[in-house]
Amino acid sequence: MDRFIENFKKGFPFLKLVAAATPRKGIQVMDESQQKEAVDVYDAFSGEVLKFVPASGAASRMFKDLFEGRDVLLGGKELDPASKAKKFVDNIGRFAFYAPEEFDGLSDFQILDHVIGQGCSASGATGLDYGNRPKGQVLFHRYEDEVRTAFEEHLVEGALYARSASGKVRIHFTVSPAHQAGFEKILSETVAKYEERFGCKYDISFSIQDPSTDIIAVNEDNTPFLKADGKPLYRPGGHGALLRNLDAVHADLIFLKNIDNVVHQRLLEDTVKWKKVLAGKLLEVRSVICRYLNALDELMEAKVDDPCLLDEIKDFLSREFCVTLPKVPYEILPQYLHAKLNRPIRVCGMVKNEGEPGGGPYIVYDADGSTSLQILEGAQLDMNDQATVAILKGSTHFNPVDVVCCTVDYLGRKFDLQRFVDPETGFISHKSYEGRPLKAQELPGLWNGSMSNWNTVFVEVPLITFNPVKTVLDLLRPEHQAI
Repeated sequence: MDRFIENFKKGFPFLKLVAAATPRKGIQVMDESQQKEAVDVYDAFSGEVLKFVPASGAASRMFKDLFEGRDVLLGGKELDPASKAKKFVDNIGRFAFYAPEEFDGLSDFQILDHVIGQGCSASGATGLDYGNRPKGQVLFHRYEDEVRTAFEEHLVEGALYARSASGKVRIHFTVSPAHQAGFEKILSETVAKYEERFGCKYDISFSIQDPSTDIIAVNEDNTPFLKADGKPLYRPGGHGALLRNLDAVHADLIFLKNIDNVVHQRLLEDTVKWKKVLAGKLLEVRSVICRYLNALDELMEAKVDDPCLLDEIKDFLSREFCVTLPKVPYEILPQYLHAKLNRPIRVCGMVKNEGEPGGGPYIVYDADGSTSLQILEGAQLDMNDQATVAILKGSTHFNPVDVVCCTVDYLGRKFDLQRFVDPETGFISHKSYEGRPLKAQELPGLWNGSMSNWNTVFVEVPLITFNPVKTVLDLLRPEHQAI
C-alpha cells in the first residue's frame, strides 16, 4: 500500500520524447512484396498460436446515451430530435438485437428500457439488460440466417488467422467473474456451429483480473479513501493488471486485440491479411534476433572480438526498433547487446490518425540513455512543455491495440514478463464513489508501460482493420452493417 500512496503523492514522471514515430522514422510501411512475404512466412509457421482478448469491460459506457435518454423521458420530457437516444430509437430496426416481436409497438421509453434494462418487450419477454452486461455479450452483427455477438466474431476471426497446423484454434478471454457464466453459455450454444463451418476445433479458456492487483483509492489530500463502513476502497488496477493473465498463457505467437474491435464478416478479408502480415513480420524479426543471440553466445564463450558482428547488431537494433545506444564500454558491448536483443517482441499495427493528435506511437529516451519505440497515452506527455507539444503535433498515427507478441526467448524459454515493465509509467485519474471525489491509480498499461522494455516494431495498417464500438451508435457504421 505504501508504494501506491507514494505514487499518489509524487505522481508519475512524464516521458522524454525524441520524436513522434512516423513513416519517415519509426513506422514501417510494407509494400505488396513485403506483405506477401510476411504472409507466406506466417502461413508456413507450425508453432503454437493463441488469440488473447481482453473482454471484461462492461457495456454501460457503450449505452450511456440511452441511459440519459431514459432519464429525460422519466422526467416527463420528450427526447430531443437531435439527441443520440432519439437517433437510436429511430434506427432500432438496423441493430442486430432488434426483433419485431419484441420492439414493434413500444414507446420510446419502452424501447430504451428494454435494451438497457429488464423492461418487458411487446411480447412480454424480459429486457436485454445490455446496460449491465459486458460488450462481448452484445449482439453486434446481423447475417442472413443468424446474429452474432462480439464474442462470436472473435471465434470467427480466430478460425481464419489464429489456427494451428492441426486445426486447433486457441482463444483466451479475460472476463469479470460475474460474466464468465454468460460467455460460457454463448460458447456452448455456438461452438459446434463454428467448428463445423470452419473445419476447426476450438480451445477456449477464460481468466479473471487478479484481485490482488487492485489499488487503494485516496482522497484529494492523498489519504486513504474510506467507504461508509470504514474500510479502504480498492479499485481495479486497469488493463495493465492483465499482464499477469498474459504471462500465464503459453504460445509461440500471441495475437492481442480488444473485444469491441471487430467487423462484419463481409469486410473481414483485410483484417485476416494484416494479422498474418504482422505475425509474419514478427517471425522474420525473431529469426534474425535468434541468429544474433546465438552468435553473441559463441563470441562471449570464446572470448574473441568481432566488431563487424557488433556493428551489424547495432544497425539492426536501429533499423527495426529505433534503438540508438548510449556510450557503452567496448569490453561489455556484447553483453549489453545481448540484453537488448533478448526481450519479448511485439509488432504493433498503427493506423493513420484522422482526428486530433494524442496518445500513440513515439520514439522516447529510456533510463539508460538509449532510445526505443513506445505507445504512449496523453497522460504520459507534459502538455506544458513546448517541445513535447511540437512533437505531439507531428504525430501521424495512433495505436488501435492491434498487436502480435512473442513471449518466448531464443532458447525456447518463457520470459518472465514482469521483468520488462516500467513501473514509472502508471496513471492517476480523478473519479468519484457514491458522490464523493477520489483519486484512482492504474498500473502501467498493458500495451504502454507494461511492455516498455519489449523490442517493438510499428507497422502501418489500413483503417479498415480498426472498427471499435465505443457507443451503441457505432453499430450503425457501414463496417457493422450487413450492407
